[in-house]
Amino acid sequence: MDHITFLVAVVIVTALAFDFTNGFHDTANAMATSIATGALKPKVAVLISGVLNIVGAFLSTEVAKTISGGIVDDTLVTPGMIFAGLIGAILWNLLTWLVGLPSSSSHALFGGLIGAVWVGAGADAVHVDKVVDKVLIPAFASPLVAGVAALIATYFASRLTTRARRKSVTKGFRIGQIGSASLVSLAHGTNDAQKTMGIITLTLISAGALDHDAGPPVWVIATAGLAIGLGTYLGGWRIIRTMGKGLTEIESPQGFAAETASTAVILTSAHLGFALSTTQVASGSILGAGLGRRLAEVRWGVAGRMVAAWLITLPCAALVGGVSASVVKHGGTFGTVVVALVGAALAVGIVLLSRRNPVHADNVNDHHEVAIRTAPPAGVGTAA
Repeated sequence: MDHITFLVAVVIVTALAFDFTNGFHDTANAMATSIATGALKPKVAVLISGVLNIVGAFLSTEVAKTISGGIVDDTLVTPGMIFAGLIGAILWNLLTWLVGLPSSSSHALFGGLIGAVWVGAGADAVHVDKVVDKVLIPAFASPLVAGVAALIATYFASRLTTRARRKSVTKGFRIGQIGSASLVSLAHGTNDAQKTMGIITLTLISAGALDHDAGPPVWVIATAGLAIGLGTYLGGWRIIRTMGKGLTEIESPQGFAAETASTAVILTSAHLGFALSTTQVASGSILGAGLGRRLAEVRWGVAGRMVAAWLITLPCAALVGGVSASVVKHGGTFGTVVVALVGAALAVGIVLLSRRNPVHADNVNDHHEVAIRTAPPAGVGTAA
């Protein structure tokens, strides 16, 4: 425990804070379609998802090892760099949540870490080949694979149920969605919870508390799983609205197809150690399901904004992480305090701004647009 300095403790707490934002930012990946089709009540959906995210965190550690000893050189990384990278990731998560954009929490984390390490230790400290193999290639391939799988599944589901009673089809697939959405939540825990495990493990390695190439200790797995589970239970209602109602009008067969495709892609990638974006996988599945149903409307404007957010997430988070790392590197303890205070102030400002147009369990299915008002509407409370 001598290696657990105050700065290391701060970094661990900050990593768990990111994990929490990752949870509510990504709740939509598992539950948006089930909530949109009425298969699950909103509050029941986030409770199930939160519990299964915690369970999923214990199923695999391959992705955690990719982050702790893969994309950066753990012998050159310091806790200060990791802290700076986490600030960049958290701020990007909160900003995209504010506007209801399902961007990638994973790429925000990678971007913040890469930018901070690049500035703090030099370009040689970033394993570019690993970033390409384990992050960038899966980022482009996974939503396409999931989308095609969901499109084919939706097409066949539609053909097989053409002559069936619509009410029976809807009821049957809604029951199926309970299982498929639960599997997405379990898969999400095996992938996204591990990213924070990897960051905390990297911090402990950089502080000398763990050997190089060590895996995450049990307490790291447990705390990371709990943090993402609590964040999931809070419910990222703004992003749930966008994914459930913004991309296409989802019916129960489409929702089942999208969730099944997402589960298959996420679990496969977790087994192989690919730290992909579950947000991109889920979004690709929903788009594929929309295209697979005849006469379904796909809102390409919303899809275009999502893709734009995907493209800029990693570089934007890297920029914030790099600037933060520069302040920490040259300012020492004072610089670290400045970064922490500025980051906290911006985070609080974003949360307060979100209360001008609250989205919650009771209105999540009302409309697919999320706008930010300049003044709070009369009679509206402060739920976010």
